[in-house]
Amino acid sequence: AVPHSGADRLLLFCLGSIGLAFVVAGAGDGSSQQLPSSPPHHSVSAGHRAPPARSGHRCVADNTNLYVFGGYNPDYDESGGSENEDYPLFRELWRYHFATGTWQQIRTEGYMPTELASMSAVLHGNNLLVFGGTGIPFGENNGNDVHVCNVKYKRWSLLNCRGKKPNRIYGQAMAIINGFLYVFGGTTGYIYSTDLHRLDLTTREWIHLKPNNPPDDLPEERYRHEIAHDGQRIYILGGGTSWTSYPLDKIHAYNLETNSWEEITTKPHERIGYPAPRRCHSCVQIKNDVFICGGYNGELILADLWKINLQTFQWTRLPAVMPEPAYFHCAAVTPAGCMYIHGGVVNIHENKRTGSLFKIWLVVPSLLELCWERLLKAFPHLARLSAMQLLNLGLTQELIERLK
Repeated sequence: AVPHSGADRLLLFCLGSIGLAFVVAGAGDGSSQQLPSSPPHHSVSAGHRAPPARSGHRCVADNTNLYVFGGYNPDYDESGGSENEDYPLFRELWRYHFATGTWQQIRTEGYMPTELASMSAVLHGNNLLVFGGTGIPFGENNGNDVHVCNVKYKRWSLLNCRGKKPNRIYGQAMAIINGFLYVFGGTTGYIYSTDLHRLDLTTREWIHLKPNNPPDDLPEERYRHEIAHDGQRIYILGGGTSWTSYPLDKIHAYNLETNSWEEITTKPHERIGYPAPRRCHSCVQIKNDVFICGGYNGELILADLWKINLQTFQWTRLPAVMPEPAYFHCAAVTPAGCMYIHGGVVNIHENKRTGSLFKIWLVVPSLLELCWERLLKAFPHLARLSAMQLLNLGLTQELIERLK
C-alpha cells in the first residue's frame, strides 16, 4: 500500500452532504450540533466568556474570525452591571474564532468610538471601518466620523477626511465599491434621510451626491435598511421609520454611471410571493446573490431567510428559518460562504435581547471547507500544536493561520 501524505490524510476526513439549516456556532468544532427544538444560547469552550446579549451592534467576518463591535442592552444585569462603565452600551470589540469556537474580547489601542448603536461597519482588508452610530439617549450623541480598527495590530485610528461629510446619523447603510465608501440614508433621531454620500478612500474626500432625478423619484427617507451592489448599481433593501417598514417587491437602485435612481420590479417566489416589508434585518452578499434574514415589520419579529439574485431579480425563500426570530441583530458571511448571525431583540413585549450565535452555509461548501470542519471536529485541540507540527501534518500555511 502507498503511504498517505499529510494532505491525503486530511482528505480522508471529508464530510458527505450538508443540509441548509441553522446550527449553533459551537464549542471548538467549527460546525457543532443540529439545533434542538428549543434554541439554546451559544456554546463556548470552557474558560471563555461570551459577549452579553445585545442589539444594534455590527459584525464582519474573514476566513478566521467573526468580529462583533458595539451594541446596546438596557437590562442592567445582562449588560454587566457596575462593571460596564458604558451601560447600557457596549464599548468593546469581540472576536469569535471559528476554528476553536472561542470568544475573546480584544484589547485595542487608540480611541474607540463612543457611538455604539446602529453604526455601519465594513471590513476592508485587515481594517474594520466604522461610521456613524448613536450614543445614549438615541439621537442625542450621533457620529459622522470614520473610525478604523486594524484587526491585525488591534489599533484604532480616526480617518481624517475633508469635503462634505454626512450629517451625524445612525441606522444608515454602507458599502465599499471600487475604492469608494458609499453611505445612504439613516436618521438624526428626528429626521430620516435619503442622502447619498461618497468617500474617496484614496484622497479621503467626502462628496454629497446629487442624483439627476426629480424629488419625487428619490427613495423614501429611511433607516435600518441594508444595501447590496453589483459594481454598477447600489440596491436599497427594506428599512423604514419608527412607524413604517418598506416593501421589497420594488427596489430602489442607484446607478453609479448615470448618477440617477432607478426603480426595479422584482419577481416573486412562485408560491409564496414577496418577502414581508421589514426594517432592522440583516443582509449578506455572495457574488450576485443577496440574502436577507429576520427583521421587524411593525407587528412581528421575522425569522425567514430570503435570497434575491441581482441579475434576474428573482426572490427565493430558502427552506431554513432562524432558531430565534430577531431584529436589530447582526450578520456576516465568510469568504467561503458561511453566514453567522449574532444577537438581536427576540421579544418585543419583554424588550428581551439574546447573545446567541448561529451559523448556516449559504452555498455548498468546498471540499476544503468540508474537510476542515471534519478535521476540527475530530481533533479539537489542533490549535495547540506548533506551526511546524501542523506543517508536518500536511496543513497549508493558510489553514495554519486560521488556527491562530
